[in-house]
Amino acid sequence: MAKEGSRSLSIFLHGEITKEILGAAFAVQKEFGYGFLEKIYENSMVIEIQERGLQVRQQVPIDVFYKNIMVGHYIADLFVADNVIVELKTERAYISRHEAQLLHYLRATRVKVGMLLNFGELKCEYKRLVL
Repeated sequence: MAKEGSRSLSIFLHGEITKEILGAAFAVQKEFGYGFLEKIYENSMVIEIQERGLQVRQQVPIDVFYKNIMVGHYIADLFVADNVIVELKTERAYISRHEAQLLHYLRATRVKVGMLLNFGELKCEYKRLVL
């Protein structure tokens, strides 16, 4: 797993997509700031991402299998362009344990790239995770 900064995202796997996701997140953060429910940010992100020309799905089920038997499932907040899973949070500040949640989503789907976005008290914090 690698964590990547915002510089030159276009050179990374699905970098153009994650660049647009970040732009959408910053636009939503600028509009609302901190304090709304996660669902408000999620619905707003869908609008912003679509306006940027990308396909996005909300509340995408992720089935988890063991020996070809489904043993559970997760729900991803957003799945963008069938290549990037986005998990949204509304914590006062970034909490590193949320990375584990996103990594589980990536492992269960074999999707390579995920974005963790926290619409925090001071700013929109993010981590780009690559499996």
